[in-house]
Amino acid sequence: MLVFKVLRAGEYAAFREEGATDGAPIDLADGFIHLSTAEQAPETLRKHFAGESGLVALAIETENLGAALKWEPSRGGALFPHLYRPLRAADVLWVAPIRVEDGAHIVPDGPK
Repeated sequence: MLVFKVLRAGEYAAFREEGATDGAPIDLADGFIHLSTAEQAPETLRKHFAGESGLVALAIETENLGAALKWEPSRGGALFPHLYRPLRAADVLWVAPIRVEDGAHIVPDGPK
């Protein structure tokens, strides 16, 4: 199953340079990296990235994350994927820019 990590342009540049990330400030504060399924990503973008452009989606295969991936209740009790280790470049299957159309973020369905 694919899950996604949304990064801002600066966060993505640092990820590319370092080959890994401990996440954005919210991830560091919470002690894990917040991920979203394809179904959860639009609401994540609305809630946490409203009005932002220059975002990228990193697609990650859950089977490759092992025991470091935990599914935990979040918004409305829905189970969200949380990664309890750094996200590494080797974990990422593909990266694509997140477009904005009519003020809404469009979650990519594949590499661009």
